[in-house]
Amino acid sequence: MSGDRRVRRTRRIVQEALVALILEKGYDAVTVTDIIDRADVGRSTFYSHFTDKQDVLFSNLDELAFLHPVPATRSGELFAFSLPMFEHVREQRRLVRALLGRRGGGQVYARGEQLLSAVVRNELVAAGARASASLDLLVVCVVGAFMGLLRAWVDGEGTATPAELDAAFRAAIEPGVRATLGQG
Repeated sequence: MSGDRRVRRTRRIVQEALVALILEKGYDAVTVTDIIDRADVGRSTFYSHFTDKQDVLFSNLDELAFLHPVPATRSGELFAFSLPMFEHVREQRRLVRALLGRRGGGQVYARGEQLLSAVVRNELVAAGARASASLDLLVVCVVGAFMGLLRAWVDGEGTATPAELDAAFRAAIEPGVRATLGQG
């Protein structure tokens, strides 16, 4: 087995151990020793790949493709990221529940909001919004609505499909955003 493959395998085992532990007892209760024991790796091996448990957490989050921009599929479509993100979350629900659900801890949720805020801001600027305090507030509203739906869904508070979640998100957000952009 090549060195690269071993590195990827070790990182994956440690990341999966953290996800399982978060789902069992919540992020805040997990220690590096817990992760090392669950992953069955040595302490020096752990620290050769990660600096601490937050580093493991963020490495999981940064690998989630759904938090990266999705180009608009139709001209003038707002929030093209929404349906593809909900669909991806359905495929990765266990991981997303651990990272962004109520047991995941505030740090990773804040990081998810930060990544999504950049996507939303870029979309709104592309749709004609100018950088301003009003745009900042609009981004907070859009991201808050999306993340609220996402968190409730991954925590099992609904049985909606990705298409139903997307429709609810758009119905709640698009009219106000279009009015703000002068497209209403």
